Amino acid sequence: MGVGNVPVSGIIPGPQHGTDKLITNFASVNLLNLQRREDVMDCLVDATRQYGLGSGGTRVIQGITPAHVDMEQTVAEYLGKEAAISFATGTVANIGFVNAMASTQQFMAGVAMVNRDVVFVYDRDAHWSLWKAAEGLKFGERLFSFPHNSVEGLEEVLKKLKGKRVVVVIESVYSIDGTVPAMHEMVDVCEKYGALSYVDDANGFLVYGPAHRKFHKEYEGMRRATFIMVSMKKAVGLEGGLIAGPKDAIDSFELISGASSFTAGVLAPAAAGTAYITKLLAYREPEIVDDYLAKVADFRKKMLDVELPITDTETCFTSVVVGDERKCVELYNAYLEEGIRVPPYLYPAARRGGAVLRIILNAGHTDEQIDHFIDVSKRFLAEKKL
Repeated sequence: MGVGNVPVSGIIPGPQHGTDKLITNFASVNLLNLQRREDVMDCLVDATRQYGLGSGGTRVIQGITPAHVDMEQTVAEYLGKEAAISFATGTVANIGFVNAMASTQQFMAGVAMVNRDVVFVYDRDAHWSLWKAAEGLKFGERLFSFPHNSVEGLEEVLKKLKGKRVVVVIESVYSIDGTVPAMHEMVDVCEKYGALSYVDDANGFLVYGPAHRKFHKEYEGMRRATFIMVSMKKAVGLEGGLIAGPKDAIDSFELISGASSFTAGVLAPAAAGTAYITKLLAYREPEIVDDYLAKVADFRKKMLDVELPITDTETCFTSVVVGDERKCVELYNAYLEEGIRVPPYLYPAARRGGAVLRIILNAGHTDEQIDHFIDVSKRFLAEKKL
């Protein structure tokens, strides 16, 4: 359908993309463009010189570095949790979590942990990685879902599962429609029925939470969840995933997640960078995020002023709603011809018939780049391409 050629870029991911010819990039999840800061790059380079770029082996066999310890302690403390464990990516973290909570672990004769009776309840619009993690569980027996962001729908499912060992899986910020669930109410329902809660906070980590920002109430509710998974790709701009929660559970994940035993984890420079950036954004220079969110709000206003059909929720993820998959791909290519990369999200990333162009503003985008996108979009609307 015209999306098959993998883009190649010779520069740090951010507001531009390409090799010989640079184009404006609204696809990068490196929201804050922090790798271009000298202090951040120095942190990454220094950690590379000290620890190297290879992990040396799996976490369980090779161990971790002081940079990993610092990162996990820093993030756990920020999230209000007892402990944390890191993984190579957020997808690996999700797979490791579901494997740990769903499988039976036979350690030696007569010693086993049996989880074959655990069931999972997902928000219908949960990320692909979460559904992938649970693909071995039979739907209707060990895997259930509820309507997107519906507290009432969640309760209806949990009523029917009363007495079972249940894990409820939701996200903090859904990247296709930009919505944020009613976290307190979701956790209230989980606690009412004795279910554990797992929140995938891949998209809002370090962006939302403080009292002066949007969605503070929802993020206070998220902190009550049993487990929180964060991704280092968005605000941090690096690679890796991390799960924070009760210490006894986190410690057990070292052996039973599978991801710690059979694949390498976060590279040490990324761990050092994550710890540094977490402290930077949470405590030293939170205005970096405040300035970014103000820029997003202004960008969103410009899109509304030209009547682009964008999603309603005012998060840093804004999608142009297209619907038809083929038309969405055509628009992607049309924007590309204008020197703008705006990625199409089709099924299974979006619902069938619910294709969108997902726009991510980067802190490094210039006024000229933003105005060019608005002008092109306005023309596409006039030409009825949108």
